[in-house]
Amino acid sequence: MKVLVIGSGGREHALVWKLAQSPKVSKIYCAPGNAGTAALGTNVAIAVEDIDKLLALAREAEIDLTVVGPEVPLTMGIVDAFQAAGCKVFGPTAQAAELEGSKAFAKDLMRKYHIPTAAYAVFSEAVEAQAYIRKIGAPCVVKADGLAAGKGVIVAMDLNTALTAVTEIMEGQFGAAGRRVVVEEFLVGQEVSLLAFVDGKHALAMVPVQDHKRIYDGDLGPNTGGMGTYSPPPVFTPELAAEVMRTIVEPTVKAMAEEGREFTGVLFTGLILTQDGPKALEYNARFGDPETQVVMLRLENDLVDVIEAALEQRLDEIELTWSPGSAVCVVLAAGGYPGKYHKGDSITLPTTLPEWGTILHAGTSLHQGQVVTNGGRVLGVVAKGQDLPEARARVYELVEQVQFKDMFYRTDIGAKGL
Repeated sequence: MKVLVIGSGGREHALVWKLAQSPKVSKIYCAPGNAGTAALGTNVAIAVEDIDKLLALAREAEIDLTVVGPEVPLTMGIVDAFQAAGCKVFGPTAQAAELEGSKAFAKDLMRKYHIPTAAYAVFSEAVEAQAYIRKIGAPCVVKADGLAAGKGVIVAMDLNTALTAVTEIMEGQFGAAGRRVVVEEFLVGQEVSLLAFVDGKHALAMVPVQDHKRIYDGDLGPNTGGMGTYSPPPVFTPELAAEVMRTIVEPTVKAMAEEGREFTGVLFTGLILTQDGPKALEYNARFGDPETQVVMLRLENDLVDVIEAALEQRLDEIELTWSPGSAVCVVLAAGGYPGKYHKGDSITLPTTLPEWGTILHAGTSLHQGQVVTNGGRVLGVVAKGQDLPEARARVYELVEQVQFKDMFYRTDIGAKGL
């Protein structure tokens, strides 16, 4: 079969890498892709938002299955357009993707269906939001309602930061995403990401992952799209996983069906493990980045089999199998990220890769046959081991074999799991 993967980041390279291992797959296209996906298939220079051109490509190339990576085309209705044209596509419809597209919608859904989450209020006027913040005090969390590339959440430890966050969000820092703000109570606990394959009725949990959002070691500095991940976090026990499925993930799938927004695709739940039990912080309506990098490294099933089962509403017949031990992903970023950074610097990569790890491209492109930097998060180095210490030692051993100008990375990915 011919497969099209939409997107250009580390998540998409991880998906292409995994799909290329399926005996069912004969050819892979990636739009627009990166230098890593180009090595495994054919890149097509179409933007993820250009749904008409992507659909034309799917028809012309006789694509058998399309897998959508990023959230923007999902919220724009790419799945609806492909379904209407009779093209097989994996991801939620625009109505279902609103679970990620609007934090206010997601919070209202959680409240209505008694899904454990932080107390919150939604505002479309800055003055009202700031009055509410003065009333509840700090710390609190201020979120842009819409999509902000993972950067629209400000954890405000003092009143001034919270009030400033409202002003910046609502005055256009994140464009239309900031027309409304959600103000939430500040919860204490470790955060864990749980992704699940969903077929509208059933949810099949993937292995849990812990992300490292902040730019510097020790979880300091501004938020990023994610500087690294590891799986599994020891804090997230099998008992907690079962509780999360029972109290959060399965009720969410059921709630979406009851709302007439049946969800098919990957449901990503951002969790916080509080003293009062696990609570949902937010949802994503797709594979996470850089969560997918460690999840795909550990998944032993044929990804095509799982996706086809999800599209045919028979996920209850599938049992996922995972490699034992641990996996770690370290993101190599361009100097200056998440602020301004340089593009076009040549990248030196190892000539051979070990059987326990690989390098997944994110912000890369090809220039005259040379791999060069083309984004803030440039590469994801992934490795697995019998346990977390071995996986960490291996991943940093592989990191040392990569070079580009002003390369930056965290040295403590997975350390909290020790």
